[in-house]
Amino acid sequence: MPTGVAIRDVREQLFDAAERVLLRDGPSALTSRAVTTEAGCAKGVLHRHFADFDAFLAELVLDRIGRITHQAAALRDSAGTGTVADNLTVALTDLFGSVAVAIVGLVTSRDDLRARLRRTTPTGIPVLTEATAVIAAYLTAERELGRVAADADVDILAPTLIGTGHVLFADRKGAPPEAGAVRRVVTTVIAGVVREPRQ
Repeated sequence: MPTGVAIRDVREQLFDAAERVLLRDGPSALTSRAVTTEAGCAKGVLHRHFADFDAFLAELVLDRIGRITHQAAALRDSAGTGTVADNLTVALTDLFGSVAVAIVGLVTSRDDLRARLRRTTPTGIPVLTEATAVIAAYLTAERELGRVAADADVDILAPTLIGTGHVLFADRKGAPPEAGAVRRVVTTVIAGVVREPRQ
């Protein structure tokens, strides 16, 4: 890139480039040079905007966690509509059909990155912890509406759904699971607590 040419939205451009490298080549291939090469900019651009590469990765993860928060609002708004199983199937597919699985792999493979993220996610695995909270909030809303049993333990159901969903989508190189497979997992996990009419 010629000197003096401004890059618009440089952070987002670098984040998107990092995602492409992560999805294509995996966490071990994610270096500052790989990111800037993918973004089509000089290596110094990344270091002008971030203290170091781990700071960049931490901001990438936090940005993607922020996207989960946006998904949370849509899922909460779906409470009382459609079926609980369909809403959860869509939520898990949206969550794990994105870059989330690759981000989890990145976080678990880098000790320094995990240490930085402990400031915002003191327990659990960043991304999965926030996703679990989203599912728990949705199930709580459905419980309040009477579509999930009053004695349902959402603090057990939510991580069960997230853990199982992560396993379903974890093969980075393979085809994602079909919607029917995701729905079967969801209906099995929630079978004992759903109180809506069968469709």
